[in-house]
Amino acid sequence: MCWRRLLPLLMLGNAAVAAEGFMIGGGAEGDSDGGLSFAALGGVGLTEATWLSAALAKSSVDLLDGRELETDYADIELDHFFDPIGIRLGAAYWGDSDVLRSNDWRASAYFKNDALTVSLDYEYRDFELIVPPTNFSPGRTLLFDADGFGLSARFETSDKTSLRLRGIKYDYSVPFRPVDNVDAARLLSVSRLSLINSLVDYRAGMTLSIEAGDSMWDIDVASWEGAINRSRTNSLTVRFLTPLSNRTDVEFGLGYDDSELYGDVTFFSLYLFFYGD
Repeated sequence: MCWRRLLPLLMLGNAAVAAEGFMIGGGAEGDSDGGLSFAALGGVGLTEATWLSAALAKSSVDLLDGRELETDYADIELDHFFDPIGIRLGAAYWGDSDVLRSNDWRASAYFKNDALTVSLDYEYRDFELIVPPTNFSPGRTLLFDADGFGLSARFETSDKTSLRLRGIKYDYSVPFRPVDNVDAARLLSVSRLSLINSLVDYRAGMTLSIEAGDSMWDIDVASWEGAINRSRTNSLTVRFLTPLSNRTDVEFGLGYDDSELYGDVTFFSLYLFFYGD
Protein backbone atom coordinates (compact mmCIF):
# COMPACT_ATOMS: atom_id res chain seq x y z
CA MET A 1 0.00 0.00 0.00
CA CYS A 2 0.96 3.63 -0.04
CA TRP A 3 2.44 3.95 3.45
CA ARG A 4 1.08 7.49 3.77
CA ARG A 5 -2.37 5.93 3.75
CA LEU A 6 -1.70 4.45 7.21
CA LEU A 7 -1.29 7.88 8.81
CA PRO A 8 -4.94 8.95 8.28
CA LEU A 9 -5.97 5.52 9.56
CA LEU A 10 -3.95 6.12 12.73
CA MET A 11 -5.70 9.47 13.13
CA LEU A 12 -9.03 7.70 12.67
CA GLY A 13 -7.94 5.40 15.46
CA ASN A 14 -7.24 8.37 17.72
CA ALA A 15 -10.77 9.68 17.24
CA ALA A 16 -12.18 6.24 17.99
CA VAL A 17 -10.04 5.86 21.11
CA ALA A 18 -11.32 9.17 22.47
CA ALA A 19 -14.83 7.76 22.37
CA GLU A 20 -14.38 4.04 22.94
CA GLY A 21 -11.12 3.30 24.74
CA PHE A 22 -9.30 1.30 22.06
CA MET A 23 -9.44 0.41 18.40
CA ILE A 24 -7.98 -2.44 16.38
CA GLY A 25 -8.21 -2.83 12.64
CA GLY A 26 -6.77 -4.49 9.60
CA GLY A 27 -7.16 -4.82 5.89
CA ALA A 28 -5.67 -5.41 2.46
CA GLU A 29 -5.03 -3.49 -0.73
CA GLY A 30 -4.38 -4.76 -4.24
CA ASP A 31 -3.74 -3.05 -7.55
CA SER A 32 -4.06 -3.88 -11.24
CA ASP A 33 -0.27 -4.38 -11.56
CA GLY A 34 -0.35 -7.35 -9.19
CA GLY A 35 0.79 -5.53 -6.06
CA LEU A 36 -0.70 -6.73 -2.78
CA SER A 37 -0.41 -5.42 0.78
CA PHE A 38 -1.78 -6.26 4.23
CA ALA A 39 -1.90 -3.99 7.28
CA ALA A 40 -2.87 -4.17 10.95
CA LEU A 41 -3.28 -1.15 13.18
CA GLY A 42 -4.61 -0.12 16.56
CA GLY A 43 -4.83 2.61 19.17
CA VAL A 44 -5.39 2.88 22.91
CA GLY A 45 -6.24 5.81 25.17
CA LEU A 46 -3.60 6.25 27.87
CA THR A 47 -5.54 9.20 29.34
CA GLU A 48 -8.51 11.26 28.16
CA ALA A 49 -6.11 13.47 26.19
CA THR A 50 -3.30 11.06 25.28
CA TRP A 51 -3.47 8.37 22.58
CA LEU A 52 -0.97 5.76 21.46
CA SER A 53 -1.32 4.27 17.98
CA ALA A 54 0.67 1.68 16.05
CA ALA A 55 0.59 -0.03 12.66
CA LEU A 56 2.27 -2.98 10.91
CA ALA A 57 2.12 -3.67 7.17
CA LYS A 58 3.66 -5.85 4.49
CA SER A 59 3.50 -5.62 0.70
CA SER A 60 4.72 -7.72 -2.21
CA VAL A 61 5.39 -6.81 -5.86
CA ASP A 62 7.32 -8.54 -8.68
CA LEU A 63 10.11 -6.40 -10.17
CA LEU A 64 11.03 -6.30 -13.85
CA ASP A 65 14.22 -8.29 -13.28
CA GLY A 66 12.22 -11.20 -11.83
CA ARG A 67 12.87 -10.50 -8.16
CA GLU A 68 10.04 -10.29 -5.66
CA LEU A 69 10.12 -7.13 -3.58
CA GLU A 70 8.69 -7.62 -0.09
CA THR A 71 8.37 -4.48 2.00
CA ASP A 72 7.91 -4.35 5.77
CA TYR A 73 6.48 -1.34 7.56
CA ALA A 74 6.12 -0.50 11.27
CA ASP A 75 4.84 2.74 12.78
CA ILE A 76 4.15 4.09 16.28
CA GLU A 77 2.69 7.48 17.23
CA LEU A 78 1.90 9.35 20.46
CA ASP A 79 -0.67 12.15 20.42
CA HIS A 80 -1.39 14.51 23.33
CA PHE A 81 -4.05 17.23 23.19
CA PHE A 82 -3.63 20.17 25.59
CA ASP A 83 -6.79 21.92 24.25
CA PRO A 84 -6.64 23.81 21.98
CA ILE A 85 -3.00 22.92 21.19
CA GLY A 86 -1.74 19.40 20.63
CA ILE A 87 1.45 17.56 19.68
CA ARG A 88 2.12 14.33 17.81
CA LEU A 89 5.39 12.38 17.86
CA GLY A 90 5.96 9.36 15.62
CA ALA A 91 8.58 6.95 14.35
CA ALA A 92 8.50 4.43 11.51
CA TYR A 93 10.62 1.85 9.74
CA TRP A 94 9.90 0.62 6.24
CA GLY A 95 11.82 -1.10 3.51
CA ASP A 96 13.43 -4.15 1.99
CA SER A 97 17.00 -4.75 3.18
CA ASP A 98 18.08 -5.66 -0.38
CA VAL A 99 16.68 -2.55 -2.08
CA LEU A 100 15.66 0.45 0.02
CA ARG A 101 14.99 1.09 3.69
CA SER A 102 14.32 4.10 5.83
CA ASN A 103 14.06 5.09 9.48
CA ASP A 104 11.63 7.99 9.86
CA TRP A 105 10.96 10.35 12.76
CA ARG A 106 8.19 12.94 12.69
CA ALA A 107 6.71 15.64 14.90
CA SER A 108 3.63 17.84 14.57
CA ALA A 109 2.19 20.75 16.50
CA TYR A 110 -1.48 21.47 15.89
CA PHE A 111 -4.33 23.76 16.84
CA LYS A 112 -7.83 22.30 17.03
CA ASN A 113 -11.33 23.53 17.77
CA ASP A 114 -14.82 22.53 16.62
CA ALA A 115 -14.45 24.17 13.19
CA LEU A 116 -10.75 24.07 12.33
CA THR A 117 -7.60 21.99 12.76
CA VAL A 118 -4.22 23.32 11.57
CA SER A 119 -1.00 21.32 11.86
CA LEU A 120 2.67 22.16 11.28
CA ASP A 121 4.58 18.98 10.41
CA TYR A 122 8.24 17.97 10.36
CA GLU A 123 9.75 14.65 9.28
CA TYR A 124 13.33 13.36 9.21
CA ARG A 125 14.04 10.34 6.99
CA ASP A 126 17.28 8.32 7.02
CA PHE A 127 17.68 6.22 3.83
CA GLU A 128 19.78 3.39 2.50
CA LEU A 129 19.25 2.76 -1.23
CA ILE A 130 20.85 -0.19 -3.00
CA VAL A 131 20.97 0.58 -6.74
CA PRO A 132 21.14 -2.64 -8.81
CA PRO A 133 23.73 -2.94 -11.60
CA THR A 134 22.66 -2.17 -15.18
CA ASN A 135 24.27 -2.51 -18.62
CA PHE A 136 25.73 0.95 -18.18
CA SER A 137 26.71 1.18 -14.51
CA PRO A 138 27.74 -1.04 -11.59
CA GLY A 139 25.55 -1.47 -8.54
CA ARG A 140 26.17 0.75 -5.52
CA THR A 141 24.75 1.70 -2.12
CA LEU A 142 23.64 5.26 -1.38
CA LEU A 143 23.30 6.61 2.17
CA PHE A 144 21.37 9.87 2.48
CA ASP A 145 18.68 11.62 4.49
CA ALA A 146 15.89 14.13 4.02
CA ASP A 147 14.09 16.83 5.99
CA GLY A 148 10.39 17.27 5.26
CA PHE A 149 8.36 20.35 6.19
CA GLY A 150 4.60 20.28 5.79
CA LEU A 151 1.32 21.95 6.58
CA SER A 152 -2.17 20.49 6.86
CA ALA A 153 -5.56 21.96 7.66
CA ARG A 154 -9.06 20.58 8.16
CA PHE A 155 -12.15 22.76 7.86
CA GLU A 156 -15.71 21.94 8.92
CA THR A 157 -17.47 23.26 5.82
CA SER A 158 -20.98 22.32 7.00
CA ASP A 159 -22.76 20.09 9.51
CA LYS A 160 -22.19 17.10 7.19
CA THR A 161 -19.00 17.94 5.30
CA SER A 162 -15.35 18.76 5.98
CA LEU A 163 -12.34 19.53 3.81
CA ARG A 164 -8.75 18.56 4.56
CA LEU A 165 -5.74 20.07 2.74
CA ARG A 166 -2.19 18.78 3.17
CA GLY A 167 1.25 19.18 1.67
CA ILE A 168 4.88 18.39 2.45
CA LYS A 169 8.18 19.22 0.72
CA TYR A 170 11.43 17.29 1.23
CA ASP A 171 15.02 18.54 1.14
CA TYR A 172 17.48 15.70 0.43
CA SER A 173 21.10 15.63 1.56
CA VAL A 174 22.26 14.43 -1.87
CA PRO A 175 21.37 15.81 -5.31
CA PHE A 176 19.55 13.33 -7.51
CA ARG A 177 20.39 13.48 -11.20
CA PRO A 178 17.27 12.34 -13.06
CA VAL A 179 19.03 11.16 -16.23
CA ASP A 180 21.45 8.90 -14.32
CA ASN A 181 18.68 7.39 -12.20
CA VAL A 182 16.01 6.61 -14.80
CA ASP A 183 17.06 2.96 -15.19
CA ALA A 184 17.22 2.40 -11.44
CA ALA A 185 13.81 3.98 -10.91
CA ARG A 186 12.24 1.86 -13.63
CA LEU A 187 13.78 -1.32 -12.25
CA LEU A 188 12.32 -0.61 -8.80
CA SER A 189 8.93 0.81 -9.86
CA VAL A 190 6.40 -1.53 -11.42
CA SER A 191 3.50 -0.78 -9.08
CA ARG A 192 2.09 1.92 -6.83
CA LEU A 193 3.29 -0.30 -3.95
CA SER A 194 6.94 -0.17 -5.09
CA LEU A 195 9.37 1.25 -2.54
CA ILE A 196 10.81 3.90 -4.81
CA ASN A 197 7.44 5.68 -4.82
CA SER A 198 8.10 6.70 -1.20
CA LEU A 199 11.10 8.77 -2.35
CA VAL A 200 9.22 11.95 -3.24
CA ASP A 201 10.23 15.57 -3.73
CA TYR A 202 6.82 16.79 -2.63
CA ARG A 203 3.37 15.43 -1.85
CA ALA A 204 0.07 17.37 -1.81
CA GLY A 205 -3.55 16.35 -1.44
CA MET A 206 -7.12 17.30 -0.65
CA THR A 207 -9.89 15.21 0.94
CA LEU A 208 -13.60 15.99 1.01
CA SER A 209 -15.48 14.03 3.72
CA ILE A 210 -19.27 13.69 3.55
CA GLU A 211 -21.42 12.24 6.31
CA ALA A 212 -24.35 10.09 5.17
CA GLY A 213 -26.22 9.02 8.30
CA ASP A 214 -23.86 6.75 10.24
CA SER A 215 -21.64 6.31 7.16
CA MET A 216 -18.88 8.46 5.70
CA TRP A 217 -17.66 9.13 2.14
CA ASP A 218 -14.10 10.37 1.50
CA ILE A 219 -13.14 11.74 -1.91
CA ASP A 220 -9.36 12.19 -2.06
CA VAL A 221 -7.18 13.72 -4.76
CA ALA A 222 -3.39 13.71 -4.42
CA SER A 223 -0.27 14.46 -6.43
CA TRP A 224 3.40 13.77 -5.84
CA GLU A 225 6.70 14.06 -7.69
CA GLY A 226 9.44 11.45 -7.45
CA ALA A 227 12.82 12.57 -6.19
CA ILE A 228 14.79 10.08 -8.31
CA ASN A 229 13.63 11.00 -11.82
CA ARG A 230 11.07 13.79 -11.26
CA SER A 231 8.17 11.66 -12.47
CA ARG A 232 4.72 12.86 -11.44
CA THR A 233 1.77 10.84 -10.19
CA ASN A 234 -1.82 12.03 -9.86
CA SER A 235 -4.24 9.94 -7.80
CA LEU A 236 -7.99 9.85 -7.14
CA THR A 237 -9.48 7.67 -4.38
CA VAL A 238 -13.03 7.22 -3.11
CA ARG A 239 -13.60 5.52 0.26
CA PHE A 240 -16.80 4.50 2.03
CA LEU A 241 -16.86 3.80 5.78
CA THR A 242 -20.00 2.27 7.27
CA PRO A 243 -20.99 0.40 10.45
CA LEU A 244 -21.38 -3.35 10.53
CA SER A 245 -22.46 -3.26 14.20
CA ASN A 246 -22.31 -0.93 17.21
CA ARG A 247 -18.58 -1.67 17.58
CA THR A 248 -17.48 -2.58 14.06
CA ASP A 249 -16.94 -0.53 10.89
CA VAL A 250 -15.94 -1.59 7.39
CA GLU A 251 -14.23 0.65 4.83
CA PHE A 252 -14.14 0.09 1.06
CA GLY A 253 -11.72 2.02 -1.14
CA LEU A 254 -11.42 2.34 -4.92
CA GLY A 255 -8.79 4.46 -6.63
CA TYR A 256 -6.91 5.32 -9.80
CA ASP A 257 -3.31 6.48 -10.32
CA ASP A 258 -2.01 8.24 -13.44
CA SER A 259 1.78 7.93 -13.15
CA GLU A 260 4.59 8.95 -15.49
CA LEU A 261 6.70 6.20 -13.90
CA TYR A 262 4.50 3.09 -13.59
CA GLY A 263 1.56 4.00 -15.84
CA ASP A 264 -2.17 3.85 -15.16
CA VAL A 265 -3.17 1.71 -12.17
CA THR A 266 -6.46 0.99 -10.41
CA PHE A 267 -6.54 -0.28 -6.83
CA PHE A 268 -9.02 -1.56 -4.28
CA SER A 269 -8.80 -1.73 -0.48
CA LEU A 270 -10.87 -3.25 2.31
CA TYR A 271 -10.47 -2.52 6.05
CA LEU A 272 -12.30 -3.64 9.18
CA PHE A 273 -12.25 -1.75 12.51
CA PHE A 274 -13.34 -2.87 15.97
CA TYR A 275 -13.87 -0.46 18.89
CA GLY A 276 -13.87 -1.44 22.56
CA ASP A 277 -13.91 0.00 26.09
